Amino acid sequence: MTELVKGTPGLVRAVNDRAALHLLLRQGPLTRPEISRLTGLSKPTASQVLARLEGAGLVVGNGLRTGSPGRVPETYRVNPAAAYVTAVDVTPEWIAVRTADITGTVLGEAEAPAPAGAGREELMAALRAALARVPAPEPPKRVVVGVQGAVDPTTGRLGYASAEDMAAWLFPDVERTLGEALGLPVRIENDVNLAAVAERAHAAADCPDFVLLWADEGLGAALVLDGRLHRGHFGGAGEVGYLPLPGAATAREAGDPYGHHGYQQLAGGDAVRDLLHAHGVPGADFTETVTEAVRRAGHGASGPPPADEGAEAARTGLERVAARLASGLASIVTVVDPGLVVLAGRLCAAGGEPLRALVERELRVLSHSRARIRLSAVAGNPVLAGALDLALTAARDEVFGGPRPVGPSL
Repeated sequence: MTELVKGTPGLVRAVNDRAALHLLLRQGPLTRPEISRLTGLSKPTASQVLARLEGAGLVVGNGLRTGSPGRVPETYRVNPAAAYVTAVDVTPEWIAVRTADITGTVLGEAEAPAPAGAGREELMAALRAALARVPAPEPPKRVVVGVQGAVDPTTGRLGYASAEDMAAWLFPDVERTLGEALGLPVRIENDVNLAAVAERAHAAADCPDFVLLWADEGLGAALVLDGRLHRGHFGGAGEVGYLPLPGAATAREAGDPYGHHGYQQLAGGDAVRDLLHAHGVPGADFTETVTEAVRRAGHGASGPPPADEGAEAARTGLERVAARLASGLASIVTVVDPGLVVLAGRLCAAGGEPLRALVERELRVLSHSRARIRLSAVAGNPVLAGALDLALTAARDEVFGGPRPVGPSL
């Protein structure tokens, strides 16, 4: 970034202002000389930029920097009150909300029950109640909502979602209607896509082409190509839960596109639990069963299990789980050719490094892909983290007057 940007004076000022704002977000608080040096702007120009940004309420003073010889300089930072954003994660059981200011500082987080009924009014009431638990000082500039489905941009309807879980969302022009009902600028995004957005700053920070495989009660994937989410023409890129695979029923045989078939039938949470039960590994649900299988196989933190606990059967069961996960993943990586696969979701978290290593081994056998395999590195709720990232990006583009000077946008 230098003063040699070609264009009208107004364009040059706008570019310089955005460069200074994004610099302050990354490294602030900073002094005028530091802003000048790090942007390449002259000191007079840097002073003019700061004056404009202060006048617009986008930058505020942060006090004097003490402890150095000579004149004590004043520091500046982005004004946290310039805008607020809210992230929402909706599941059939609950609604999680997180609110932050424009610097990304989280102001609060809460959960509320999912709507008791399956109607639109019940949904709106539940969302309003959830948003009220973490209010922003001003209405949020952007609200990003993660859901178990994806908006089809050709119809405006929520697709790839079962009526059993998402009945209240299945109405026309869902994004616009929801925004008007809440009186807020709303964007709806697939929850697995949002987990991938969050992973860009963590496990995938060094790879712009990656696939995130979400293995939980359900299965899904997100594709990030050249640093950007690939959503597909109908919004359904990565909806791999019902990918046809040998050994699993097809949609024709199941008689329902969202029925029990495909990849989901082989490697969804219930299928993994049942598979490990058949190998003598107990557990009330798939997370408990996978955790216990890892322990019995000799990978637990408490040391090797007793010989009579079926270590060999547990190892065999884990290998079969990994083979099932890799069977669907092989089709994905063969088509996309990513540099990295991130394993996320509660199933992968329960399996940890032992399961990751087994999936990697199986994938090498099934495909020619040389993609690295990593576990998710996002702490906490990755859907909320990704939703907050998208909300902040959109809000900053609006408030700062355009996209960041460099780097990909999702």
